[in-house]
Amino acid sequence: MRRAVLLGAADSKRTQYLKRAAQQTGLSMTFLSWENWQETMGRLAQNPLLIKIDPPVWDSCILCELDSLSTDYKSQLNLLAQMADSHDIRFFNHPSAILSLLDKVQCKETLRQAGLPVTEILARTPAGNLRTETALHGMAASGMAEEPTPPLCHTSSRPMMVENAQQLLEIMRLHGIHQVFVKPVNGSGAAGVSAFRHQTHTGRMALYTCAVSHPSYGLVNTKRLRYFSRTDEILSLLDQLLQTECIIERWHPKADYQGYSYDLRVVVQDGRVDYLLARLSKGPITNLHLNNRPLDIGLLGLASPVLESVAEISVKAARQYPGLVSAGIDILLERGSLLPRIIEMNGQGDLIYQDIYHENTIYRHQAELIKRMEAP
Repeated sequence: MRRAVLLGAADSKRTQYLKRAAQQTGLSMTFLSWENWQETMGRLAQNPLLIKIDPPVWDSCILCELDSLSTDYKSQLNLLAQMADSHDIRFFNHPSAILSLLDKVQCKETLRQAGLPVTEILARTPAGNLRTETALHGMAASGMAEEPTPPLCHTSSRPMMVENAQQLLEIMRLHGIHQVFVKPVNGSGAAGVSAFRHQTHTGRMALYTCAVSHPSYGLVNTKRLRYFSRTDEILSLLDQLLQTECIIERWHPKADYQGYSYDLRVVVQDGRVDYLLARLSKGPITNLHLNNRPLDIGLLGLASPVLESVAEISVKAARQYPGLVSAGIDILLERGSLLPRIIEMNGQGDLIYQDIYHENTIYRHQAELIKRMEAP
């Protein structure tokens, strides 16, 4: 038998409720903290292990720190993957699969090549485009002029590269669209995610975001959706946001229900849909921790063919990553047609408060799966 190990954060809801599910199912688990896991892993890895990886908990709300924090996390995932090659270790979700889903551009391309409908990535910022806080404040303090805007770069197989708000406006003009999402590649919980609308015939702009500019720290995540309408404020926020690693996606109008727009969170485990929840919002960003409204999927009154299509593309998406036992998938239904599109996949998208505070279905099923995977 393998020893089941949970690598995560000691006081997180993920840890608490998976431990509770483990007790209910008779699963014995050893806990490892991200703070000192390498010290303990050396001793544990002398025996066969089965490891479930939960994400670390980051205290920082400063957006310019997300890229460096994520780089460190990816390095640790790579180290775990290397350990599997030299020790008898299995993973609930293989670190290489988690890494693959963290690469949002490549993930979308993998799904698209598999024939799955996805929200379109129009552009991205260059990797490593992050300016240091010192440089940003230094330029502002000294009144130095910014460098000339580099030309747009585009190839047929890759998104265009964008580095500032003016380039973003040009990309929108080239595509003939007036609304996009700007999403940081790193981080979670809608940190920095922004919905931007530009009416070309009037010049009016609107920006919905949780990010605000702090005089000392640059952009910070407030965990509260805000609305901006002043052009100068919007362009300044976008310029700062595009200094982090971001993708720019087409903003597809979502289906609505009783005055709310909504999308779906689907949890796929062991090759089947394990949980399905609607996320309703009065604004364009539906993350539930922004005081948006969760809704039982049955109350939407969706026709069986729509639900079957959602399940089919969710299971097929997870199947593209053989090392993935569990995945959280966000799907929108286009307004009017109700055609589904995958917004995003997450190799650690299993925490849903509406589940853990009721049946704890997702983690109970995980505990049962881990018990089966422990067997030689």
